[in-house]
Amino acid sequence: MKKQNKILLLPFLLFFTLGFAQDSLKISSVEFVNVVKNYHPLALKYQLQNKIAEAEITKARGGFDPVLAGKLGEKNIGGTKYYEQKNLELGIPTWYGIDLHGSYNQLDGEKLNNSDTKGGLYQFGITVPLAKNLIYDKRRAMLDQAKFALKMTEAEQTVLTNELLLEAENTYWQWVQDYEIYQLKSKIVAINKNRLKLTKKTFEFGEKPAIDTIEALSQLQNLELLQSDAFLSFVKSTQQLQLFLWKDGQQLYELSEMIYPSDNLAENLAYSDFEFLINNVNAKQINSHQSILYYNQKQNTLESERRLKWQSFLPKLDFTYNFFNKENYPSDFLPLFDNNFQYGLKLEVPLFQREARANYQMAKLKLNLNQIDTNLKIRELEVKIETYKNEILNYHTQIDLSKNNLQNYNRLLYAEETRYSNGESSLFLINSRENKVIESQEKLISIRTKFMKSFNKLKWMKENFTF
Repeated sequence: MKKQNKILLLPFLLFFTLGFAQDSLKISSVEFVNVVKNYHPLALKYQLQNKIAEAEITKARGGFDPVLAGKLGEKNIGGTKYYEQKNLELGIPTWYGIDLHGSYNQLDGEKLNNSDTKGGLYQFGITVPLAKNLIYDKRRAMLDQAKFALKMTEAEQTVLTNELLLEAENTYWQWVQDYEIYQLKSKIVAINKNRLKLTKKTFEFGEKPAIDTIEALSQLQNLELLQSDAFLSFVKSTQQLQLFLWKDGQQLYELSEMIYPSDNLAENLAYSDFEFLINNVNAKQINSHQSILYYNQKQNTLESERRLKWQSFLPKLDFTYNFFNKENYPSDFLPLFDNNFQYGLKLEVPLFQREARANYQMAKLKLNLNQIDTNLKIRELEVKIETYKNEILNYHTQIDLSKNNLQNYNRLLYAEETRYSNGESSLFLINSRENKVIESQEKLISIRTKFMKSFNKLKWMKENFTF
């Protein structure tokens, strides 16, 4: 009987000292996250989005590029040369809406307009907006908005990348949970196989009734069903994990053999670092979160649009002055309005300003809407942070309670086995105690997983802060 008792107790003492897949392919959470960060298509997509935003800035700067133009033309009817023209122009837009331009025009022919100048003519001029577009115009607005858009994109892609890495890491720990539960069920099945063999021998020796063999067999069959279900869950979570495994060339990494976690839920730095993480997050300013920076840059973009729409209230008053100098003639441009010049003053004033008033009103409303969105996002982040902190603290306490609970169930199982060895109990009661131990161990694994997931949520939340 003492030998029987030792056989029943010994496997539980070794419950979590046995290892699985010692020589199989293994991966740690750090290695897994690095693979996702460097090879996952979404991570690469987010990097490309930033490059697109940088290209938009270059595109907007193109509005200030000098433009060189040339023109050749001739008209001849019935042997009469109406005109022959050669023209070369250079236009230089400047930051403050002022345009500089110069040209050389060679014109010859028998049917020229009275306003045309025959021969070679140099022209240098300037166009200045005196009201609308002087302080701010579309070219400057496009460049400003492209710069704001780059910062918006960088902030957004940082958040999206960290969300991807959070999802990947929590998928890893869910995979670890399923693997450890499968380990647990497999070890229990091995224990109960030995128990069934021992029970059959004690029955053959006449020490135990036949009902004990049926009880042991029923327990084993039930556990084998649970083991099969646990293995299926582990396979499914492995498939989910594989969705994050990619290699160079955007190729999905195909697993040729089973892969196993090298990390475990019982030993992790998170259990000792969680207080430091909470204090670190508490020291952060909510306005430095990338999501808030995104809305701040959006506010800047909308403010740029408001400034541009306000320009529509001003009259369009453009002044143009051109200085002329005929080829092979000395320069004579002073005084400016005395000789060899051309000027123009153009005025446009919408009478009712309905379009301008509507556009400006919409621009202001969009600013208000964005401010509301910003306030909502701040509140959302504050609630999330508090929720994650509370989850971490609560699950950490639950882990300690669950450990104590597991120890108590193990003591009860040991006591029941002692009573059984003394003929005061039954295999049914031992199986009941054993089921409680299994249930308690699964609960502990589940709570540890929840703790790790909440810890990761707060950890990756911290990565979204700029300082």
